[in-house]
Amino acid sequence: MIYGAIEAGGTKFVCAVSNEQGELKEKVSIPTTTPEETLNQVFSFFDSYDLDAIGIGSFGPIDVNTSSATYGYVTSTPKTAWKNYDFLGAIKNRYAIPVGWTTDVNAAALGELKKGAALGLSSCVYLTVGTGIGGGAVINGKLLEGYGHPEMGHMMVRLHPDETFGGFCPYHGDCLEGIAAGPAIEQRYGKKGHELADESAVWEMEAYYLAQALMNYTLVLSPERIVLGGGVMKQTQLFQLVRQEFEKLMNGYVQLPPLEEYIVPPALGDNAGITGCLLLAAEQIA
Repeated sequence: MIYGAIEAGGTKFVCAVSNEQGELKEKVSIPTTTPEETLNQVFSFFDSYDLDAIGIGSFGPIDVNTSSATYGYVTSTPKTAWKNYDFLGAIKNRYAIPVGWTTDVNAAALGELKKGAALGLSSCVYLTVGTGIGGGAVINGKLLEGYGHPEMGHMMVRLHPDETFGGFCPYHGDCLEGIAAGPAIEQRYGKKGHELADESAVWEMEAYYLAQALMNYTLVLSPERIVLGGGVMKQTQLFQLVRQEFEKLMNGYVQLPPLEEYIVPPALGDNAGITGCLLLAAEQIA
């Protein structure tokens, strides 16, 4: 079996091919421009392989509801060229093989569950904190999807007592993404996050917001592990701050594993998404 994978991000597409043992044959990175330009390069890459299945993890929002007339579409994205675009249809028109379809963060959650930081468990949440905030989950071995897919970055959070920034989300203002993603840090302080590495107050405020989100995910989904990735989480001092704030918020309400084992960085690093896409392709055959 030969599997293809597309991790479709707002900035770049990562495409890969593996065998059924998961051994990578080739991987490329393609800039995300218009659908036509981007997919022409995707097709050029995959056409030299006799693929058996493809797994796609896409930036969103996307339509994952199989009973919907727009199933497989990228929907209300701010990337105007991709808005209401039949992404899955374009791939299926090119390749008459099974194609798995989910969000990029759901794919990353699957990768970390099967081959990464949540290996051996049946559930995990994956949250990426970067230019935006997005989350995916695998619960009881299944990707979390329903009428739509999780939008974990857009929950509302309590504002920090010292907050002066109004948030940047064009839909909700000061939702989690609007108040805690990388651009929020930059707009609040006038500097990029890596330039503020030694400013403890910056990361204490960030932890205040992220811990609220993790409390909500824990109380609603009861995952066995929460994996935090993305560019902002490369400030590794954040992990202990988030754990401390999370423990304070939970106040002993539910029993949890030791927090050093519960709130963790991705074991697969930046490869969580593409790994999950390859696993999703394999699932289409299974």
